[in-house]
Amino acid sequence: MLLQGVCSPFFLHLAHKLKQDGHEVIKVNFNSGDSYYWRHDKAYAFRGHVEELGDFISELWRKHHVTDQVLFGDRRPVHRDAVLKAEYLGIRTHVFEEGYFRPFWVTLEREGVNGHSLLPRDPDWFREAGKQLEDAPTPQRFKASFRERARHDITYHLAGAANPLLFPRYRPHSIHAAQEYAGYATRLPLMRWYKRRDAKRIEQLMGSGAPFYMLPLQLNTDAQIRHHSRFANMQEVIQRVMKSFALNAPRSARLVIKNHPLDMGLVNYPALIRALERRYDLIGRIVYLESGNLEKLLQHAKGMITVNSTTGNVALQYRCPTFCMGDPIFNLPGLTYQGTLNDFWTQGRRPDTTLFRQFRNTVIHTVQLNGGFYCKPGMQLAVQGAVKILSAERSPLELMLSRC
Repeated sequence: MLLQGVCSPFFLHLAHKLKQDGHEVIKVNFNSGDSYYWRHDKAYAFRGHVEELGDFISELWRKHHVTDQVLFGDRRPVHRDAVLKAEYLGIRTHVFEEGYFRPFWVTLEREGVNGHSLLPRDPDWFREAGKQLEDAPTPQRFKASFRERARHDITYHLAGAANPLLFPRYRPHSIHAAQEYAGYATRLPLMRWYKRRDAKRIEQLMGSGAPFYMLPLQLNTDAQIRHHSRFANMQEVIQRVMKSFALNAPRSARLVIKNHPLDMGLVNYPALIRALERRYDLIGRIVYLESGNLEKLLQHAKGMITVNSTTGNVALQYRCPTFCMGDPIFNLPGLTYQGTLNDFWTQGRRPDTTLFRQFRNTVIHTVQLNGGFYCKPGMQLAVQGAVKILSAERSPLELMLSRC
């Protein structure tokens, strides 16, 4: 049984391949966008109240003798009952998510992802598992443009215009598409100017020779912030980090705050940062960027602070000292600083290169698939890899857990 997927035909392609391999496939559609991208037989439309969803799903499990359910994002309201109840009935849950390592990888785990991942939080386990694995393969590359992803997203939400008639009780798990597009319509036309401005700011920063720390922002709408952190939004994170920086970082240091590439522009971060600069006497010590090459910045940074973003994996790859304000899968002794944020500014240490290689290899071999969700070549790759895992009695991670 397929529940809600991404805003693309990925689940449709996955269903076709599963059916070719002899599996019976059914789908639950929760809105008109789901229905538009399905266009397949054996689909059920859920039009009830969310409180009725558990019984609706349970009846489908019974009627079709469901053994496995597949979904994208284990924290969506339309998925929570299905995820929680399936384990008690012996139904396996397979969760897709964006890749822990990007680009060219997507995540597929059983039972949960991110904060619900079955990956151990023990560095010694990764050391032992890493000894049994070859270096992670080089992924097959493909062209995945932002324009193609945006086209699928717009198509999905345009189909959603029929929701008041066909799915009147459906509520989006994030903000409404109209708000999202209004934000992009304001921010994106300014990006060309931002890039010129930010290039000068980065040049000045590098030319100054001052040590600097990175704070890449995450999206307020991301489940990593809303469900897997103790923060209500990134405004709280910025305030906490700037206060700690003011009180504990070396006076010569700078703090570089870089906005997320997909931010919708609904929060006026520059105004917030200016107010906090005055409050904490940080005038001249904060560099705010809307653009810029994060990888190049991390190669020169003295440290990076994140809540639980996968940019932490990028920082670790470049041996940049990293502090997590949340608890992502890479928050392990030997990889990230385990003390307090106040101490990190002066005591942060580079990650263990060998441990990171073993961690990365293990994660890629067990819960990553080469592929993508939005372009045809990426979807074809992801479907090929996913079908093997969905059809297996035990996932690669479960097999590794049985050996280590």
